[in-house]
Amino acid sequence: MCELLGMSANVPTDIVFSFTGLMQRGGRTGPHRDGWGIAFYEGRGLRLFQDPAASSESEVAQLVQRYPIKSEVVIGHIRQANVGKVCLANTHPFVRELWGRNWCFAHNGQLADFHRASGGFYRPVGDTDSEAAFCDLLSRVREAFPEPVDFERLLPVLVQACAEYRGKGVFNGLLSDGDWLFCFCSTKLVHITRRAPFGPARLKDVDVIVDFQAETTPNDVVTVIATEPLTENETWNRYEPGDWSLWRQGECVARGHCA
Repeated sequence: MCELLGMSANVPTDIVFSFTGLMQRGGRTGPHRDGWGIAFYEGRGLRLFQDPAASSESEVAQLVQRYPIKSEVVIGHIRQANVGKVCLANTHPFVRELWGRNWCFAHNGQLADFHRASGGFYRPVGDTDSEAAFCDLLSRVREAFPEPVDFERLLPVLVQACAEYRGKGVFNGLLSDGDWLFCFCSTKLVHITRRAPFGPARLKDVDVIVDFQAETTPNDVVTVIATEPLTENETWNRYEPGDWSLWRQGECVARGHCA
């Protein structure tokens, strides 16, 4: 199984601390050796770094750790391949254009015998069930709403699609258009929201401590989403299977549950 990493913040924030912890699980403290990727939104632009190598050994991952890119929305992923060969085309996150925006998606899980709905506008480049599901999801959104709509109208389409995918296997996913971050839990997902008063945090997978009080202002709000907690001295909130949430500028603006 793969692992996910997401961030929603109200100010441009770097995710080097959480990224450093996740990268250890890509071949050092975890089995996810089959590639990794991370996407940083900058307005409507998107910086995407990917490598089919193990993240704990990747020169590109080391570059990202040395390069503290600040963003309000981030999606990251480390892969343990189960469908599709190990190659760059099968490395998450996946990106497509819709409504003049870059939509980004990463998935943890496996969907049995998943096939993209016939006639869908979007087509996979690689051969993973994850990318096929992403293409199917965006095709549904495009068909339902040819022109942009606000997230209140969009949410029922996203939730319904994710509920259907969950019926085909394990579907933990992160999705964003650069403004909001949508999360769906099929089996495992956790989040933590950091706000004043900030304190120190210690990673579980490597001996690194950060005092967020020295790195933030009293008005900062930063939410991190992951498959498993990344720190050992903080309380992470666990999702229940079927839970979903929508984050914007670090705050949860909608949440729900589907049976």
